[in-house]
Amino acid sequence: MKRLLVLSGDGIGPEVMAQVMRVIDWMARKGRIQFNVKESLIGGCSCDAHGTALTDETLAEAMAADAVLLGAVGGPKWDGLSFKKKPEQGLLRLRKAMDLFANLRPAIVFDALADAATLKLDVVKGLDLMIVRELTGGVYFGEPRGIEILDDKTRRGVNTHVYTTYEVERVARIAFDLSLKRNRKVCSVDKANVMEAGVLWREEVTRVWDEEYKAQGVILEHMYADNCAMQLVRAPKQFDVIVTDNLFGDLLSDCAATLTGSLGMLPSASLGIPLGGQRRALYEPAHGSAPDIAGKDIANPLATLLSFSMMLRYSFDKPDDANLIERAVQQVLSGGLRTADIMQPNKAKVSTTVMGDVILRELDKLVI
Repeated sequence: MKRLLVLSGDGIGPEVMAQVMRVIDWMARKGRIQFNVKESLIGGCSCDAHGTALTDETLAEAMAADAVLLGAVGGPKWDGLSFKKKPEQGLLRLRKAMDLFANLRPAIVFDALADAATLKLDVVKGLDLMIVRELTGGVYFGEPRGIEILDDKTRRGVNTHVYTTYEVERVARIAFDLSLKRNRKVCSVDKANVMEAGVLWREEVTRVWDEEYKAQGVILEHMYADNCAMQLVRAPKQFDVIVTDNLFGDLLSDCAATLTGSLGMLPSASLGIPLGGQRRALYEPAHGSAPDIAGKDIANPLATLLSFSMMLRYSFDKPDDANLIERAVQQVLSGGLRTADIMQPNKAKVSTTVMGDVILRELDKLVI
């Protein structure tokens, strides 16, 4: 039985996770897939209970699990804590310990929500792209870094953008492997025109493609990051899989998020290296803990549910079950039901719990 660690976290995390747990129970009852589920604390709730955002025991459980499903962490309640004790440090420690080097952020526009996006309907309708962001290298982690005082008493801030062959090729393989299950088209994004690390990035991605994926029919193109940002809002459907470094991935994935209409609909996955045939992985919604609406039963659980769908697809090779969840979400949205964050004129507003109810009813219909 597959081992699943559930970390609901803070704010709306427990509310949205509760709806996913109902789907997990439903799948077990239907004999589709069953998990050995453990639940633990991370973030602010862990700070309150244990004085740290991530205990050694919870970290050990995460390292032993086949996958980790996270809700959200943080909130103003813990703003007074020192930087090293803030709730977000628990998530950062977890990512580092699990060596989660590739972040997957899909941008999918469901037909029922296409007119909620800020761009014209014909630009975004049918959009389905994946951004693969390198997560543990680049300018966010490179050395040297810091702020120093110069001889004239002014200051200088330094961050180093650095990548190695190994770091580039492993995230490139993730992107190419994903493309084999999609449309076999990868766009690698860099700034090779002005950055030596960008030159290395482009050369190493090209080498991996040429040696391992070209013969499999994968198409590779390169694009500068600034042009990619423009193309995402001009003609996003030209892309299938985008692979890029930590900094550009941070910016471009948020840019792509605006195409879908709501953060409440965006799942994500962070993948590590395969160990014994199983790749360490963490799945979480792109939205935050939203403490202002916590406890009100109005949060959108669909991003967390779609993150679970990604888990089924990428960690447990269950594409049929993943497709089943995604079809249920599509059908519910097509039926006109909306949580507050995606509410539209002439639609029916429902609570977090009711959204969970109707998802389960739709799943029952789909498996009859």
